[in-house]
Amino acid sequence: MIDFTSVLLIIAFALVAFLLGKFLTERKISRSRQDAVERSRYSLMGRVWEQVAPFTPEFKYHPADLRFIGAPVDYIVFEGMNEKDIKRVIFLEVKSGKSRLNEQQLRLKEAIKGKKVEWEEFRI
Repeated sequence: MIDFTSVLLIIAFALVAFLLGKFLTERKISRSRQDAVERSRYSLMGRVWEQVAPFTPEFKYHPADLRFIGAPVDYIVFEGMNEKDIKRVIFLEVKSGKSRLNEQQLRLKEAIKGKKVEWEEFRI
């Protein structure tokens, strides 16, 4: 497991990269391209946070209970799996800043809230 110092170093590195990218962007890219670059930068920072979030102090799930899937949500949490006693299954999306759920994530959220979730087995 990653300790708190490692998390801080990852966050500091990401912040320095973000600020350096912002500085270089402002100096070298025309105004018409800045919007696209900004969106790309925030998307990249979002991906960094997806990976770092489980190791932050305020994250409420054990990192060993997580399975990263990336799309349509970031993680499936098998709460209690680390203790060999799964109590709940949670679909978890990590968001940062002002980002919002996309259309597919909203539909998935509605399906889960509407209890349209099932168990199936496929045998060969």
